Amino acid sequence: MMEIQTQMSERAVELLCLPEDQPCLLLDVGCGSGLSGDYISEEGHHWIGIDISPAMLDVALDREVEGDLIRGDMGQGIPFRPGTFDGCISISALQWLCNADKKTHSPPRRLYRFFSTLYSSLARGARAVLQLYPENSEQLELVTAQAMRAGFTGGMVVDYPNSTKAKKFFLCLFAGVAGVLPKGLGEVAANQRASNQVSFTNQRSRFKNVRGKSVKKSKDWILEKKERRRRQGKEVRPDTKFSGRNRRPHF
Repeated sequence: MMEIQTQMSERAVELLCLPEDQPCLLLDVGCGSGLSGDYISEEGHHWIGIDISPAMLDVALDREVEGDLIRGDMGQGIPFRPGTFDGCISISALQWLCNADKKTHSPPRRLYRFFSTLYSSLARGARAVLQLYPENSEQLELVTAQAMRAGFTGGMVVDYPNSTKAKKFFLCLFAGVAGVLPKGLGEVAANQRASNQVSFTNQRSRFKNVRGKSVKKSKDWILEKKERRRRQGKEVRPDTKFSGRNRRPHF
């Protein structure tokens, strides 16, 4: 587990695209025992970690990590001044905001509170890379919709999308300045329908092929439906989306 945590931390820092030979101040959300912070320190950067668990923060203190530690609930917001950080990473924490652990918890509100305060705490042009384990595509839509509402642009980078074990989701967000979404590792061939990038802007959100399916009513979705009807022996006219409903096959 420690090795996997370190690998995901390395990947998250890589996706931040930080300037070379320039120490940066990073925020580690859900820092736990400070494993991600260790890698940040090794790369020559400074960091502040926030976590809700006092037990995990005690472990970080016992390990004498180099970063500063704060106890806090990310769903209540990031308690820092505007423009404080040059970047933010988070490993395996964001998905917990999709759950209502208390009656007073509203996942959309808590996500928006987190993203809006995170956006404010980042310097303009900075990135946030948040690795998460979504339970389904609905959670991905909820998370990205609230990030977009808070002002972020960016999207989901999916590493090794065709691997059950190695597949990883990284929400890559841009604060203030739209950037080019990085490519996921293990990119599939262009002629295959699966995609390892899901991008959105502050005008529109696109969730194509998050679970290997095309968005309903899109061009790909229409073509796939027409092909299914052809295999069923139903007539499909080339100048319509699909036709031949409830018709018998022609021989």
